Amino acid sequence: MIKYKLTHPQILAALASAGHGSKVLIADGNYPFSTGSNPAATHVYLNLTRGFAPVDEVLAVLVDAIPIEAAHVMMPESGEEPPIFESFRKILPEGVSLEPLGRFTFYETARTRDVALVIATGEQRIYANILLTIGVVPPDE
Repeated sequence: MIKYKLTHPQILAALASAGHGSKVLIADGNYPFSTGSNPAATHVYLNLTRGFAPVDEVLAVLVDAIPIEAAHVMMPESGEEPPIFESFRKILPEGVSLEPLGRFTFYETARTRDVALVIATGEQRIYANILLTIGVVPPDE
């Protein structure tokens, strides 16, 4: 038994096999998981029902488990930030800012071979998609 926040076996395995520069996509319930992500990535479906496993709650668990060096979000064409972005900022480690990408650029980036893990949620808030880049674990001192 694991005494840790993150206990999902597939997610743990995918993160353990990823490394510096690998990417993790946490996506809302409207995201095109099969066509908008790397088909070779591990796909984990937490979207049991609408609203289940909100993206910001999944993000909070991952922030506790991996170093994050970058975070990209899908920006609406209007340029107006979705309210969930503020939640992301509160959860991300200090010094990691949100880097906006247009919708189609976000899809292209999420399809690259660097994406090691895709987490599908039932999140209902729109534009609640975040693409994390895994950083470096510093050596023990």
